Amino acid sequence: MARIVFMGTPMFAVPSLRALIEAGHNIVAAITQPDKPRGRGLEPKSCPVKELAMASGIPVLEPAKLRDEAFLERLTGLAPELIAVVAYGKILPPSILKLPPMGCVNLHASLLPKYRGAAPINWAIINGEKETGACTMLLDEGMDTGGVLLCERVAIGEDDTAEDLLKTLSEKGAPLLSKTIGLLLEGAIKPVPQDNSLATYAAMLKKEDGRIDWTKNAQEIKDRVRGLYPWPGAFTTWKGLLKIHIGRVADSTLPAGAGPGTVLGSTDRGILVACGAGVFEITELQPENKRRMSANEFLKGYRISKGERFV
Repeated sequence: MARIVFMGTPMFAVPSLRALIEAGHNIVAAITQPDKPRGRGLEPKSCPVKELAMASGIPVLEPAKLRDEAFLERLTGLAPELIAVVAYGKILPPSILKLPPMGCVNLHASLLPKYRGAAPINWAIINGEKETGACTMLLDEGMDTGGVLLCERVAIGEDDTAEDLLKTLSEKGAPLLSKTIGLLLEGAIKPVPQDNSLATYAAMLKKEDGRIDWTKNAQEIKDRVRGLYPWPGAFTTWKGLLKIHIGRVADSTLPAGAGPGTVLGSTDRGILVACGAGVFEITELQPENKRRMSANEFLKGYRISKGERFV
């Protein structure tokens, strides 16, 4: 039975590790990012992959640096024939890529070559895509440029957030990875080179990416809000930072002369805001240092007048 090392860190990777365990693969170790301080007490907390691995009796390695000689010596000693990588969080150096004779197989949350990079789920939603998917590929030294093995398409719902889509792709990707590895072990699958001319890049998100540009049309603003939920979160400014959690394209007609970001009034569901084209209705929001609330709750506690501006 082939010796497999699994590399992954967050909850997204857990279904994949579980699928490999349930399929009976020989997982000789799990490699995760080191424990990080979390919560109010900033106590070190194990990542989800580490928790599953330990509960399953799989040895866990947590190197601070992948190029550390002691770690590489230990990894080499495990003699992995294949390394499975799912949302590990760091780029693998050539010393690791070249170690397993069958290569390093990665699960990526997009239909490659579209949305290579760190945040494919978010940018697919932000850009208004109706479909995305998950692909398995053999890693090389490029950024998600390796040969593709298997893909599965997934529809993006009109109101899907990045959180929703991450869960869907995590669940769809797990059996896809397990199937890929099974076919590789049988010699029944070969990687297909990507068409680099069709490649797009999904850059790592920054907090400032969450700022709403009200000159965009209402649909673009809705897509940004749901694509950035829950992190970094969409926001605007009105008497401080105002996070926008949920909203929709309103049926209302944009009044002539209403500048982008202008508050147009409210409905029984939300706050109407003028956009570059169309009207956006905020239904859930969160004032700075306050709890998340519905727009109706917000309007009961905060005075916001027609004609005021979000910036």
